[in-house]
Formats: sequence, C-alpha cells, structure tokens
Amino acid sequence: MEHVHLAAEEDDLYSGYNDYNPTFDSEELDNDAGFQQAVRTSHGRRPPMTAKFPGTAIGGRALGTSFGSRMPMASSMGRPMTGAVQDGAARPMTAVRAAGYSSAMTRGSTFDPLGQSKGPAPPLEGKSEDTPDEKVKILEKKVNDLIEESCLAHGHGDLQLSLDRAKEAGRKERALVRQREQSGNADHINLDLTYSVLFNLATQYANNDMYAEALNTYQVIVKNKMFSNAGRLKVNMANIHFKQKNYPKAIKLYRMALDQISNSHKEMRIKIMQNIGVVFIRMGQYSDAITSFEHIMSECPNIKTGFNLILCYYAIGDRERMKKAFQKLICVPLGIDEEDKYIPPNDDTHANLVIEAIKNDKLHQMERERKALAEKFIMTSAKLIAPAIEATFAAGFDWCVDMVKSSQYVELANDLEINKAITYLRQRDFNQVGAVETLKTFEKKDSRVKSAAATNLSFLYFLEKDYDQADRYADLAMTADRYNPAALINKGNTVFVKKDYEKAAEFYKEALRNDSSCTEALYNLGLTYKRLGRLEESLDCFLKLHAILRNSAQVMWQLASLFEMLEDPHQAIEWLMQLITVTPTDPQVLAKLGELYDSEGDKSQAFQYYQESFRYFPSNIDVIEWLGAYYIDTQFCEKAIQYFERATLIQPTQVKWQLMVASCYRRSGNYQKALETYKDIHRKFPENVECLRFLVRLCTDMGMKEVQDYATKLKKVEKMKEIREQRVKSAREGSARGTRREGSASSEVVIKADSGHSSHGTSAKGERLSAKMRALPGSNEPYEASSQRDIDASYVDPLGAPMERPKTAAKKRNEEDEFADEELGDDLLPE
Repeated sequence: MEHVHLAAEEDDLYSGYNDYNPTFDSEELDNDAGFQQAVRTSHGRRPPMTAKFPGTAIGGRALGTSFGSRMPMASSMGRPMTGAVQDGAARPMTAVRAAGYSSAMTRGSTFDPLGQSKGPAPPLEGKSEDTPDEKVKILEKKVNDLIEESCLAHGHGDLQLSLDRAKEAGRKERALVRQREQSGNADHINLDLTYSVLFNLATQYANNDMYAEALNTYQVIVKNKMFSNAGRLKVNMANIHFKQKNYPKAIKLYRMALDQISNSHKEMRIKIMQNIGVVFIRMGQYSDAITSFEHIMSECPNIKTGFNLILCYYAIGDRERMKKAFQKLICVPLGIDEEDKYIPPNDDTHANLVIEAIKNDKLHQMERERKALAEKFIMTSAKLIAPAIEATFAAGFDWCVDMVKSSQYVELANDLEINKAITYLRQRDFNQVGAVETLKTFEKKDSRVKSAAATNLSFLYFLEKDYDQADRYADLAMTADRYNPAALINKGNTVFVKKDYEKAAEFYKEALRNDSSCTEALYNLGLTYKRLGRLEESLDCFLKLHAILRNSAQVMWQLASLFEMLEDPHQAIEWLMQLITVTPTDPQVLAKLGELYDSEGDKSQAFQYYQESFRYFPSNIDVIEWLGAYYIDTQFCEKAIQYFERATLIQPTQVKWQLMVASCYRRSGNYQKALETYKDIHRKFPENVECLRFLVRLCTDMGMKEVQDYATKLKKVEKMKEIREQRVKSAREGSARGTRREGSASSEVVIKADSGHSSHGTSAKGERLSAKMRALPGSNEPYEASSQRDIDASYVDPLGAPMERPKTAAKKRNEEDEFADEELGDDLLPE
C-alpha cells in the first residue's frame, strides 16, 4: 500500500493532452521576431556558393544575383530559381502574372505557350503482331467473324454457305488451341468460344439434314464436363431423332434433358414435356400423351397443348373428357390487350396520334396472330368433336356453340353456325331443315355473318341450277358487304350463265379490285374473255394465274387451249407437256397431245399419246376410232379389230362399228368370219342396206345359195327407202334446205354421220379422217387387192364436241367452260 498514491481532489485527470511543441504553432507567427526578421530580409533565399549537382546546366559557371541574370540559377535542390530566365523569357517574380504571358520578352522569343514550335509528336509505337498474345487475339477475332457470317448466311437462307463458314470456324478454333499450347497458355483456353463453334457447327449440320454429323458434334459438347449446362443440348439431339422418326430414342433424350433442368426454368420444362407428348402421339401411345398434356394444362395452360389434349381424347373416344378439354381450351388466357384499347378517343389529339402509331406495330400484329391461331384451334376442335360428343352432329354443334357463347370468343359462335350449315352441305343435306334452313337464320344477323350466309346460299342455289334464287342471295350478300369478293364472284356467275359476258366481266374485275389474290375471279374473268373472243386478254389472265398457281392443271389446260385457238400448236404442245408432268395419267390431256401431233403430221408421236390415253381410259370413242384407223392405214387390220369390237361394246346401237369389224375381217382375208359378222349384223339391223349389199357380194363370190334371198331383201329395203325419201322430199318442198340422201346407188358403200364441231379443232379432225377413210372396193374388185384402200366409214365424234377442259383428278368440271365457283367453308368468312 505504500506504493499507492491517491490523486488529490484538485488535480485535473485530463491535463497534458493539449500540450504541443510551440515550434508548430502557426497562430503565433506574427509575434515571432526571428520569423519576421527572416521574412523581411533575403537571408532565407540565399543560394549555395557551389552547384550541388555536377553536370547540370549551371555546373562550373559563375553565379550572379537573381536580378539581371540571363542564365538560370539552381536552388539548393537543383531546381531553377524563381525569376530565372527559361527559354529566353523571364519568369515573373510573383504569381500575379501567369507564366508565359510576360510582356518582358527577350530578344528572338515567340509566344508559344503550348510548345507547338517543337513540331508534331512522334507517332505511337505500333504493337508487334509477332508476339504470341497478338496472334491469339487475331485468331479469336477471325473465329468470331466466321461464326457471325455463318449465322447471317443461315438467316438469308443460304444453308450451304452457313455450313462452310461453320466448318472453317471449327478449323480456325483448333488452330487457336494449338497456338495457345505452343505458347504455354494452355490453361487460358477460351471455353466459351469453343462451345460457340461446336454448337453452331452442329446446328448447321442439322439445318442441312446431315443428322449423323450433327449428333456426333452435339455428343462432343455433351460429354465435355467443362461446358456448363451442356445437358440442355440433349433437347436438340432429341429433335433430330424425332425428325428421323426414332421416337423411343427421342423420348429418352427428352427425359434426360428434363432431369438436368431445374424447376426454376419452368417454361423450358413445359416445352420439353409438350415435345414428349407430341412424340407419344406419333407413337400411338395416347394415354402417355394425355398424362403429359394434362400436367401442362394444370401447370401452365396454352392453346396448342389444349388442342393436342382434345385430339388424344378424340382418339380414345372419351366423350366426357372431350367436353372438359374443350371447356379448358376456351378458358386459356391469351395474354393480349382488348381491341377497345386501339379505338381512338375523339377529344384527345395526342392520344389519337399514339393509338394510330401503335395500331399496326409489331406487338399488335403478334396479338392478332395469336388470337387468330386460338380461334383456328377452337374452330377445328369444335368441328372435330361435334359429331362425336352427342348422338347427332347437330346436337354436338349446338353444345359447342353454347360453350363458345359463354366464353371470351363470343364472335366465334356465328362462325360455328356457318360451319354447321357447311357440314350439312358436305353430307348432301340440302333440305329445309338442313343447310338452307340454317343459313337462312343469319339473314337478320350483323352484316359480316349475313354476307357469309348469303354467299353460301347463293352458291348452293347455283349448284341446284336455281339461278333466280342464286342471283337474289348474291345481291343480298353484296348489299351486306359490297367488298366481299365471294359475293361478287357468285353474282358474276349468275350473270355468266345468262350469257351476259360483259356484265359478268365487270363483277369479276370488281372482285379483283377488292382482293387482288382472288384466284377464282381471275380464272372466271379469263373464261369470260374467252367466250367474248378476246383471246389475248384471256391469255393474260391465265398467265397471271399460272404465276400464282404454278401447278394448277386447269390453268395449264386453258393456256394450251388458247394457244391452239391462236393457231400456235407448238406453244399448245409445250403447255400440254407441262400439264402431263402434273397429271401424268389424265387420258384427255394425252388424247389432246395425240390430236395436236397428228395435225402436225407426226404420226408416231400421235400414236404414242393416243395409245397411252387408251391405256388409262379405254372407253373414249375418239381415241378408239383414231387407233383403229391408224392400224388400218398401216395395213394391220387384225389389230384394228380389237378397238372396233370395244367400240361396239360401248355403243351397241351404232351399226357402223360392227360394219367396221366385218370390214377388217374381209380386208385381212378371213371371209368366213366376215360373212358370219355380216349375218349377225343383219339379224340385229335387218333394214341396213350396206349390210345386205355386202352379204349379196360375199354370197355371190363364194357361190352360196342364200344370195337370192339376200338380193330379194335388198331390193325390198331399197324400195322402202325410196318411198320414205319421196315422203320426206314432198314434206320439205318449198323449204330452203335441201334433202340429204343416205346411201349410194353405186356399189361403193359410205356410212355417214353429222360431224361434231368444237373450239379444239374436232371438225378438222373429222375432215382428215374422211379424206383417209373412203369406200370399200366395188363388187368387181378383188378383196385382196394390194393397193392401199381406205376404211369403210367417215369417222366422226358421235358424242358431239369434246369438253374444253379435262376432267382431271384435281377438280372435275361438268360443263364445257364451267367457271370456278366460290368454295364453301372458312374461306368465305373474313379472318
């Protein structure tokens, strides 16, 4: 305790903390006599007597005072003294004037505060490209440029160029890796660049359908553990297996990719599960597909998945679940704004300008496309399940309409009603409780639905050849919507059948002004010009139509027909040759080619096409007639017999075909068979004069006893014929037309018929055949005469003029120049 000292009460416990060295007290400098003496004298600025640093500018020189000296003075630290002369200009003694702006300039000095008199600065030293780092950077830039060029080429549709650039990028990238290894920087390899090169290469392989190479490249990426999230690329590999229809492998890879994607990427997982469901549909495993789609609809419903779910339920025939799936489909949110948003207010000019700017922007276009897609899926689903969910399709449609009316797609209800009527039409139900009655219910609806219904009714009555009702409903459709091209076409069709072609052309032109892509109007306009004889304008219409419909058989046929009418057979043949590439088995086209080659004198080509036409359609009398005449002309009467026998089967009441068969037997030297054939013809046609004449000739030459009997019958028939002709002549006395005699008094027999006329040159064809096929030899001429003889009859078209267009498999036509009627269905409804 003796060492413990207690502090006195008056001692300050915090004393001494403010004590400091008075040397550093700047507040008392004014009272410091020594400091003030130093300030008033030059004692503190006196320079040293010798230079401290040898070799400087002042080393070894005499020193002067700071005034009047022209040489710089160094301080004790070697820096110039204040006021020293630098570069010929005296520096001011104080800082009142800035350096470089002194008026006391020395002799020869110039004003140059920025030192520009020294000339331009030397150029920067360039980096050497020979260093390893620079080589690596250059290679990396080249690789990136090649990847970019590959992507741009793919965007422009040049798949081969994109693949070449991707391969070249791969080669450059491998050279880059080798360069790094040689420079000892193997640890600094750019993995992102390697990943980009491989991924782009695999993508371009897949785009060029080189699936094996694409899978190998993807496998390289997936197996490299240094690439993070590379497992997602198994989705791309699964897509390739899906294209190759290797569905089990695709399912496996989709599930592997699904396992490697965390739950935080919900949208990605949903898309993969949707792919899995689609693959199950392709495999026919609808139950597994339903499991995937139901999970998606419960987690994140969308239109496509809902539609696929309905398809699966339809495939397994589950009515109740079809209804539930349809209800879920129409409740899927689209995530788009209401159309009222784009209606401009009348009082706000600024708002009107904004709405006008966004009315047709990309976002609004995307919204319209999404809504149109949803409406398409709902309409398709309704048409699919309506016949299946109820006992009748009408009840099913009514249920779908009720569901749609209570949803956000209220405007689709009327379209479903229209489709209901169209379904009646497809079932050939034209009665009052079917299509017509359903369509008539729309006469008092809004203009859009009213126009669509009236258009369909007009078309329906036109098919039934009730042209007055068709014209009435066409007018009603035009009144409801004057800009409806389908209504204008139907109106033009009703005028066309009344042969008012000029007025019909005006309606077709108006339809084209409203919708320049309306192919039906353009086709009908071409036919109208053709009927008016304005062939050049008709040709222009069909050439424009051919540019739109490149593979339309009807358009090509019309072009060939027009060139034939314009007396350009070579162009007609060219168009028909294009046509048979589209419809190679159309017998009418092949027959037309044979006719054109025959008119050009190329018998071998004509025979080839006529033969092909007969092979596809062996019941065409024109083709049979030409082939029979060709074989007779080439002295192969035996081969002609089979064609005339077929013609006999087709037209058993036409005696000329049976006479031709007998004639072929006689020409080939088979007289016994010819005699039997003539006898058979006489039993069927006992009053045929030509048959009796040949029987008399054959029996006389063969010495048969029946010759007298046949001669008596011949005289009796000829007498009856003369009496009949006298009666006809007396009945026609005073008329302008002359009589037409059948038969001939001479032994030469000619069977005649009226020649058919058509715009395709059928009359010319009959004249050519008539010139070839003259008469049989007379009774005093031998049957086996070696001189070339023509066949027995002048061949004509017994069926009249051929159709102006072929009945192709693509679209059958009922009249010679039938025009394109407006199609039923969704096309009549505005989008």
